[in-house]
Amino acid sequence: MSEDDTRGVGDHSPADDCGHSIDELADYLATGSSPYEGHYRQCPQCQSGLASLRSLGDLTRSLAEDDARIAAESDGWLQDILSNLRLETRAGRSIPVASDDPDDGLSETEGAVVALIRRTGDGIDGVTIGKCRLHGDITEPGAQTRVELSVTALHGYRLPTLVDALRSAVAEALTTHTELDLQGVDITVTDLFGTDGAGEDQP
Repeated sequence: MSEDDTRGVGDHSPADDCGHSIDELADYLATGSSPYEGHYRQCPQCQSGLASLRSLGDLTRSLAEDDARIAAESDGWLQDILSNLRLETRAGRSIPVASDDPDDGLSETEGAVVALIRRTGDGIDGVTIGKCRLHGDITEPGAQTRVELSVTALHGYRLPTLVDALRSAVAEALTTHTELDLQGVDITVTDLFGTDGAGEDQP
């Protein structure tokens, strides 16, 4: 295994990204204004970060409405997700894209692929992606890749069904929109909210 096999979007310097942090984006959402608003509207990385923050905000508001105690206990979980977003909104590694002209040097960023996975997860009711990592030397054309996801599930959904739906949706999205040689999507449910139980399957 090469050194690149174990690197992720968080292993790259700030020079790899647009220079604006997830905390700046959160401030922008909270206040509705920023001197960098024009950049945020045009930058794919910032748009991805804003979309993730909006989705996370919707979930935390829903938890607060359903159960104040659960919402209070979710602060650590929320901080974990924000920590992952700080890493994942960076551009990360460059993934080569095939072209008829070998001199074109086409590529997409690891951050863009992670954003695609998160958008796909947002379309599955009852689950929120906390951590997303791509494993494999994705800088090499045709390299085998595995996706690792840590997710939060909501009460009222049967966990095996939920996980299977997310895995299938992510695999379909990556097969359709990328050239990654996907070997699998590994999903771990790390949190279960909306019930006094802890992690049991729902009927």
